[in-house]
Amino acid sequence: MPSFRSKRSSKIVVLGLLVAVVGAGLLGSRTPVSAELAAPVSAAAPEGTGADLDDTVQLTAFIDGMMSGQMDHYMIPGAVVSLVKDGKVLLAKGYGHSNLEKGTPVDPETSLFRIASTTKLFTWTAVMQLVEQGKLDLDADVNTYLQTMQIPKTYPQPVTMRHLMTHTAGFEEGGVGYQITTDPEKLPVSIADTLAKHMPARVRPPGEMMAYSNYGAALAGLIVEEVSGIAYNDYIERYIFEPLDMKYATVQEPVPASLQPYAVLGYGRENGQFATRPPTFEGGFRPAGSGSVSAMDMAHFMIAHLQDGRYADAQLLRPATVKLMHAPAFQFDKRMPAMDLGFYELKINGLRVISHGGADELFNTELYLVPGQQIGLFVSYSGGESGTAAAEFVQALFDRYYPAPELKRVSGSVEPSASVQKYAGSYQFTRRNHTKIDKFFSFLAQINITAAGNRLSVGSGAEQQLYAPIGPDLFQEVGGTRQMGFRTDASGKVTYLFMDMLNPMPLERTPLWDQSKLWLPLLGVSAVLFITALTGFAYRRREIQAMPKAQKRAVRLSALTAGWALLTSAATFMVMNMDLVVRLSRITPSLYVYLLSPIILMGLTVAIIVQGVWVWKNSYWTVLKRIHYTFVVLAAVVLSVFLYHWNLLGWQFG
Repeated sequence: MPSFRSKRSSKIVVLGLLVAVVGAGLLGSRTPVSAELAAPVSAAAPEGTGADLDDTVQLTAFIDGMMSGQMDHYMIPGAVVSLVKDGKVLLAKGYGHSNLEKGTPVDPETSLFRIASTTKLFTWTAVMQLVEQGKLDLDADVNTYLQTMQIPKTYPQPVTMRHLMTHTAGFEEGGVGYQITTDPEKLPVSIADTLAKHMPARVRPPGEMMAYSNYGAALAGLIVEEVSGIAYNDYIERYIFEPLDMKYATVQEPVPASLQPYAVLGYGRENGQFATRPPTFEGGFRPAGSGSVSAMDMAHFMIAHLQDGRYADAQLLRPATVKLMHAPAFQFDKRMPAMDLGFYELKINGLRVISHGGADELFNTELYLVPGQQIGLFVSYSGGESGTAAAEFVQALFDRYYPAPELKRVSGSVEPSASVQKYAGSYQFTRRNHTKIDKFFSFLAQINITAAGNRLSVGSGAEQQLYAPIGPDLFQEVGGTRQMGFRTDASGKVTYLFMDMLNPMPLERTPLWDQSKLWLPLLGVSAVLFITALTGFAYRRREIQAMPKAQKRAVRLSALTAGWALLTSAATFMVMNMDLVVRLSRITPSLYVYLLSPIILMGLTVAIIVQGVWVWKNSYWTVLKRIHYTFVVLAAVVLSVFLYHWNLLGWQFG
């Protein structure tokens, strides 16, 4: 879920969608059904089994080889890597070009890559600076700090900064028409005005469950601004970039004129060639994703976080504050990776990793810190299939230098088939919209879990992934180490699903009215009925012409409703495929016009319902023809209810 501001906002939501549609092949290599469950022997890779990370000659050769292959295979115009260990930069290197037209090579010291949601780490660091100064309390109502707006008291529990930093504030997702802009003339934009104008609904009590939120991060940035009395851009520059000697870094949009020559261009593909694309801007949401930074400057930032808040002579945060920020702050399950204060945890080859990624349509970024090994990795790409490339690169690096510990075979806990069956069903991401037109764009974003014997599976056929129980509400991939856990309510009913590789994007049970497996068959049958109404009208023209006026009116209304319903259905799914940048940056005239269609359909549906009553009351035609007419009426009702349920009835913009 853009989810556009982060790789766990854009890439992960896309991954979830693809899992739902094409199966679990994206989750990893397929495992034979007969494979046993594998579990790590220890929490860290045994020493001496990996290559020597301090051998910079071999390290450079390895990364050069990886990048060279990726740039060609994934059609990536530019990339950059920085790697730190024990407070020192082991490697900082650029690949490809920052400007293809000018032939400008990527420079790790000066080339500014858009880092999207990785910007949030600057915002969270600023928050923690104010916390240690006593100006912010992590557990106080954020309304006590907000001067220009207030968060509605939807629930008895207030939203706190801890909730914002762990994405547990309970906001719905939003963004259609306003989340970004592609027009630099509309900048700068006030954070306060933007957040007040586009406030999402609070849809669950704070602290209950994670739901990744750009709004929450932007709200934290506004609080930094209003509590410190310094504009957000200036605060980040003065208290983070300057102490860390980050001279090629900015959260300003567009990039300041002094840094513009160093901005990396984003590219798409046209006719097999790279073509420049205009950048997107966060505007009032910039604390959630407006950063443009060089790899070397990100190395400084990583060193500070790994070295108890210190870089050179600057103390960014106190050691105790860094420890608090990097510690678990919200856990779906204590046996699975947590959400820290701004960082989300992963487990890679048995190592605890704290991370944050970022992605927009043109750039993909990953930042990984391994506190136990004093390692930091930053990698960013400027186009192509960069999301896939980033995941591949990071795994290859860990496999070479910190290979997975030896696996031992375990059988997993034995659960009766009946108890495993309760976990089967459809799940949807907690990060979604409930009250606006945005809701429609999560229609297909569901993951289906099936149960067979005492195994759960995601996907089907050759792409099926099996999970076996290893504890109460906890399953592990058969033949692998990935895990998924469930939450249940007091009655034992399953409420939430968490897959460790999708942190921080949990899912919850999909109610029947949200399930695509309910709506798609209903819409399919309705479409067939509409087609039969139209074909019947075409083939029975002479018969209809001879009918009494009232019956003729009924048939014509049926054909008109069917034709309009089919046009509305086609337009609806064209809307779903709207270009992402267009969808998030503006409300197009065509979208405004389209939204007339459901209203007209609703009027036709009311009319045909009334007409259907007269058809039966006055015994028009044969019984079979009256039954068919009734089914067409019901089809119109189904489509109208669908459009109403998914917030497509009227102009419901955030």
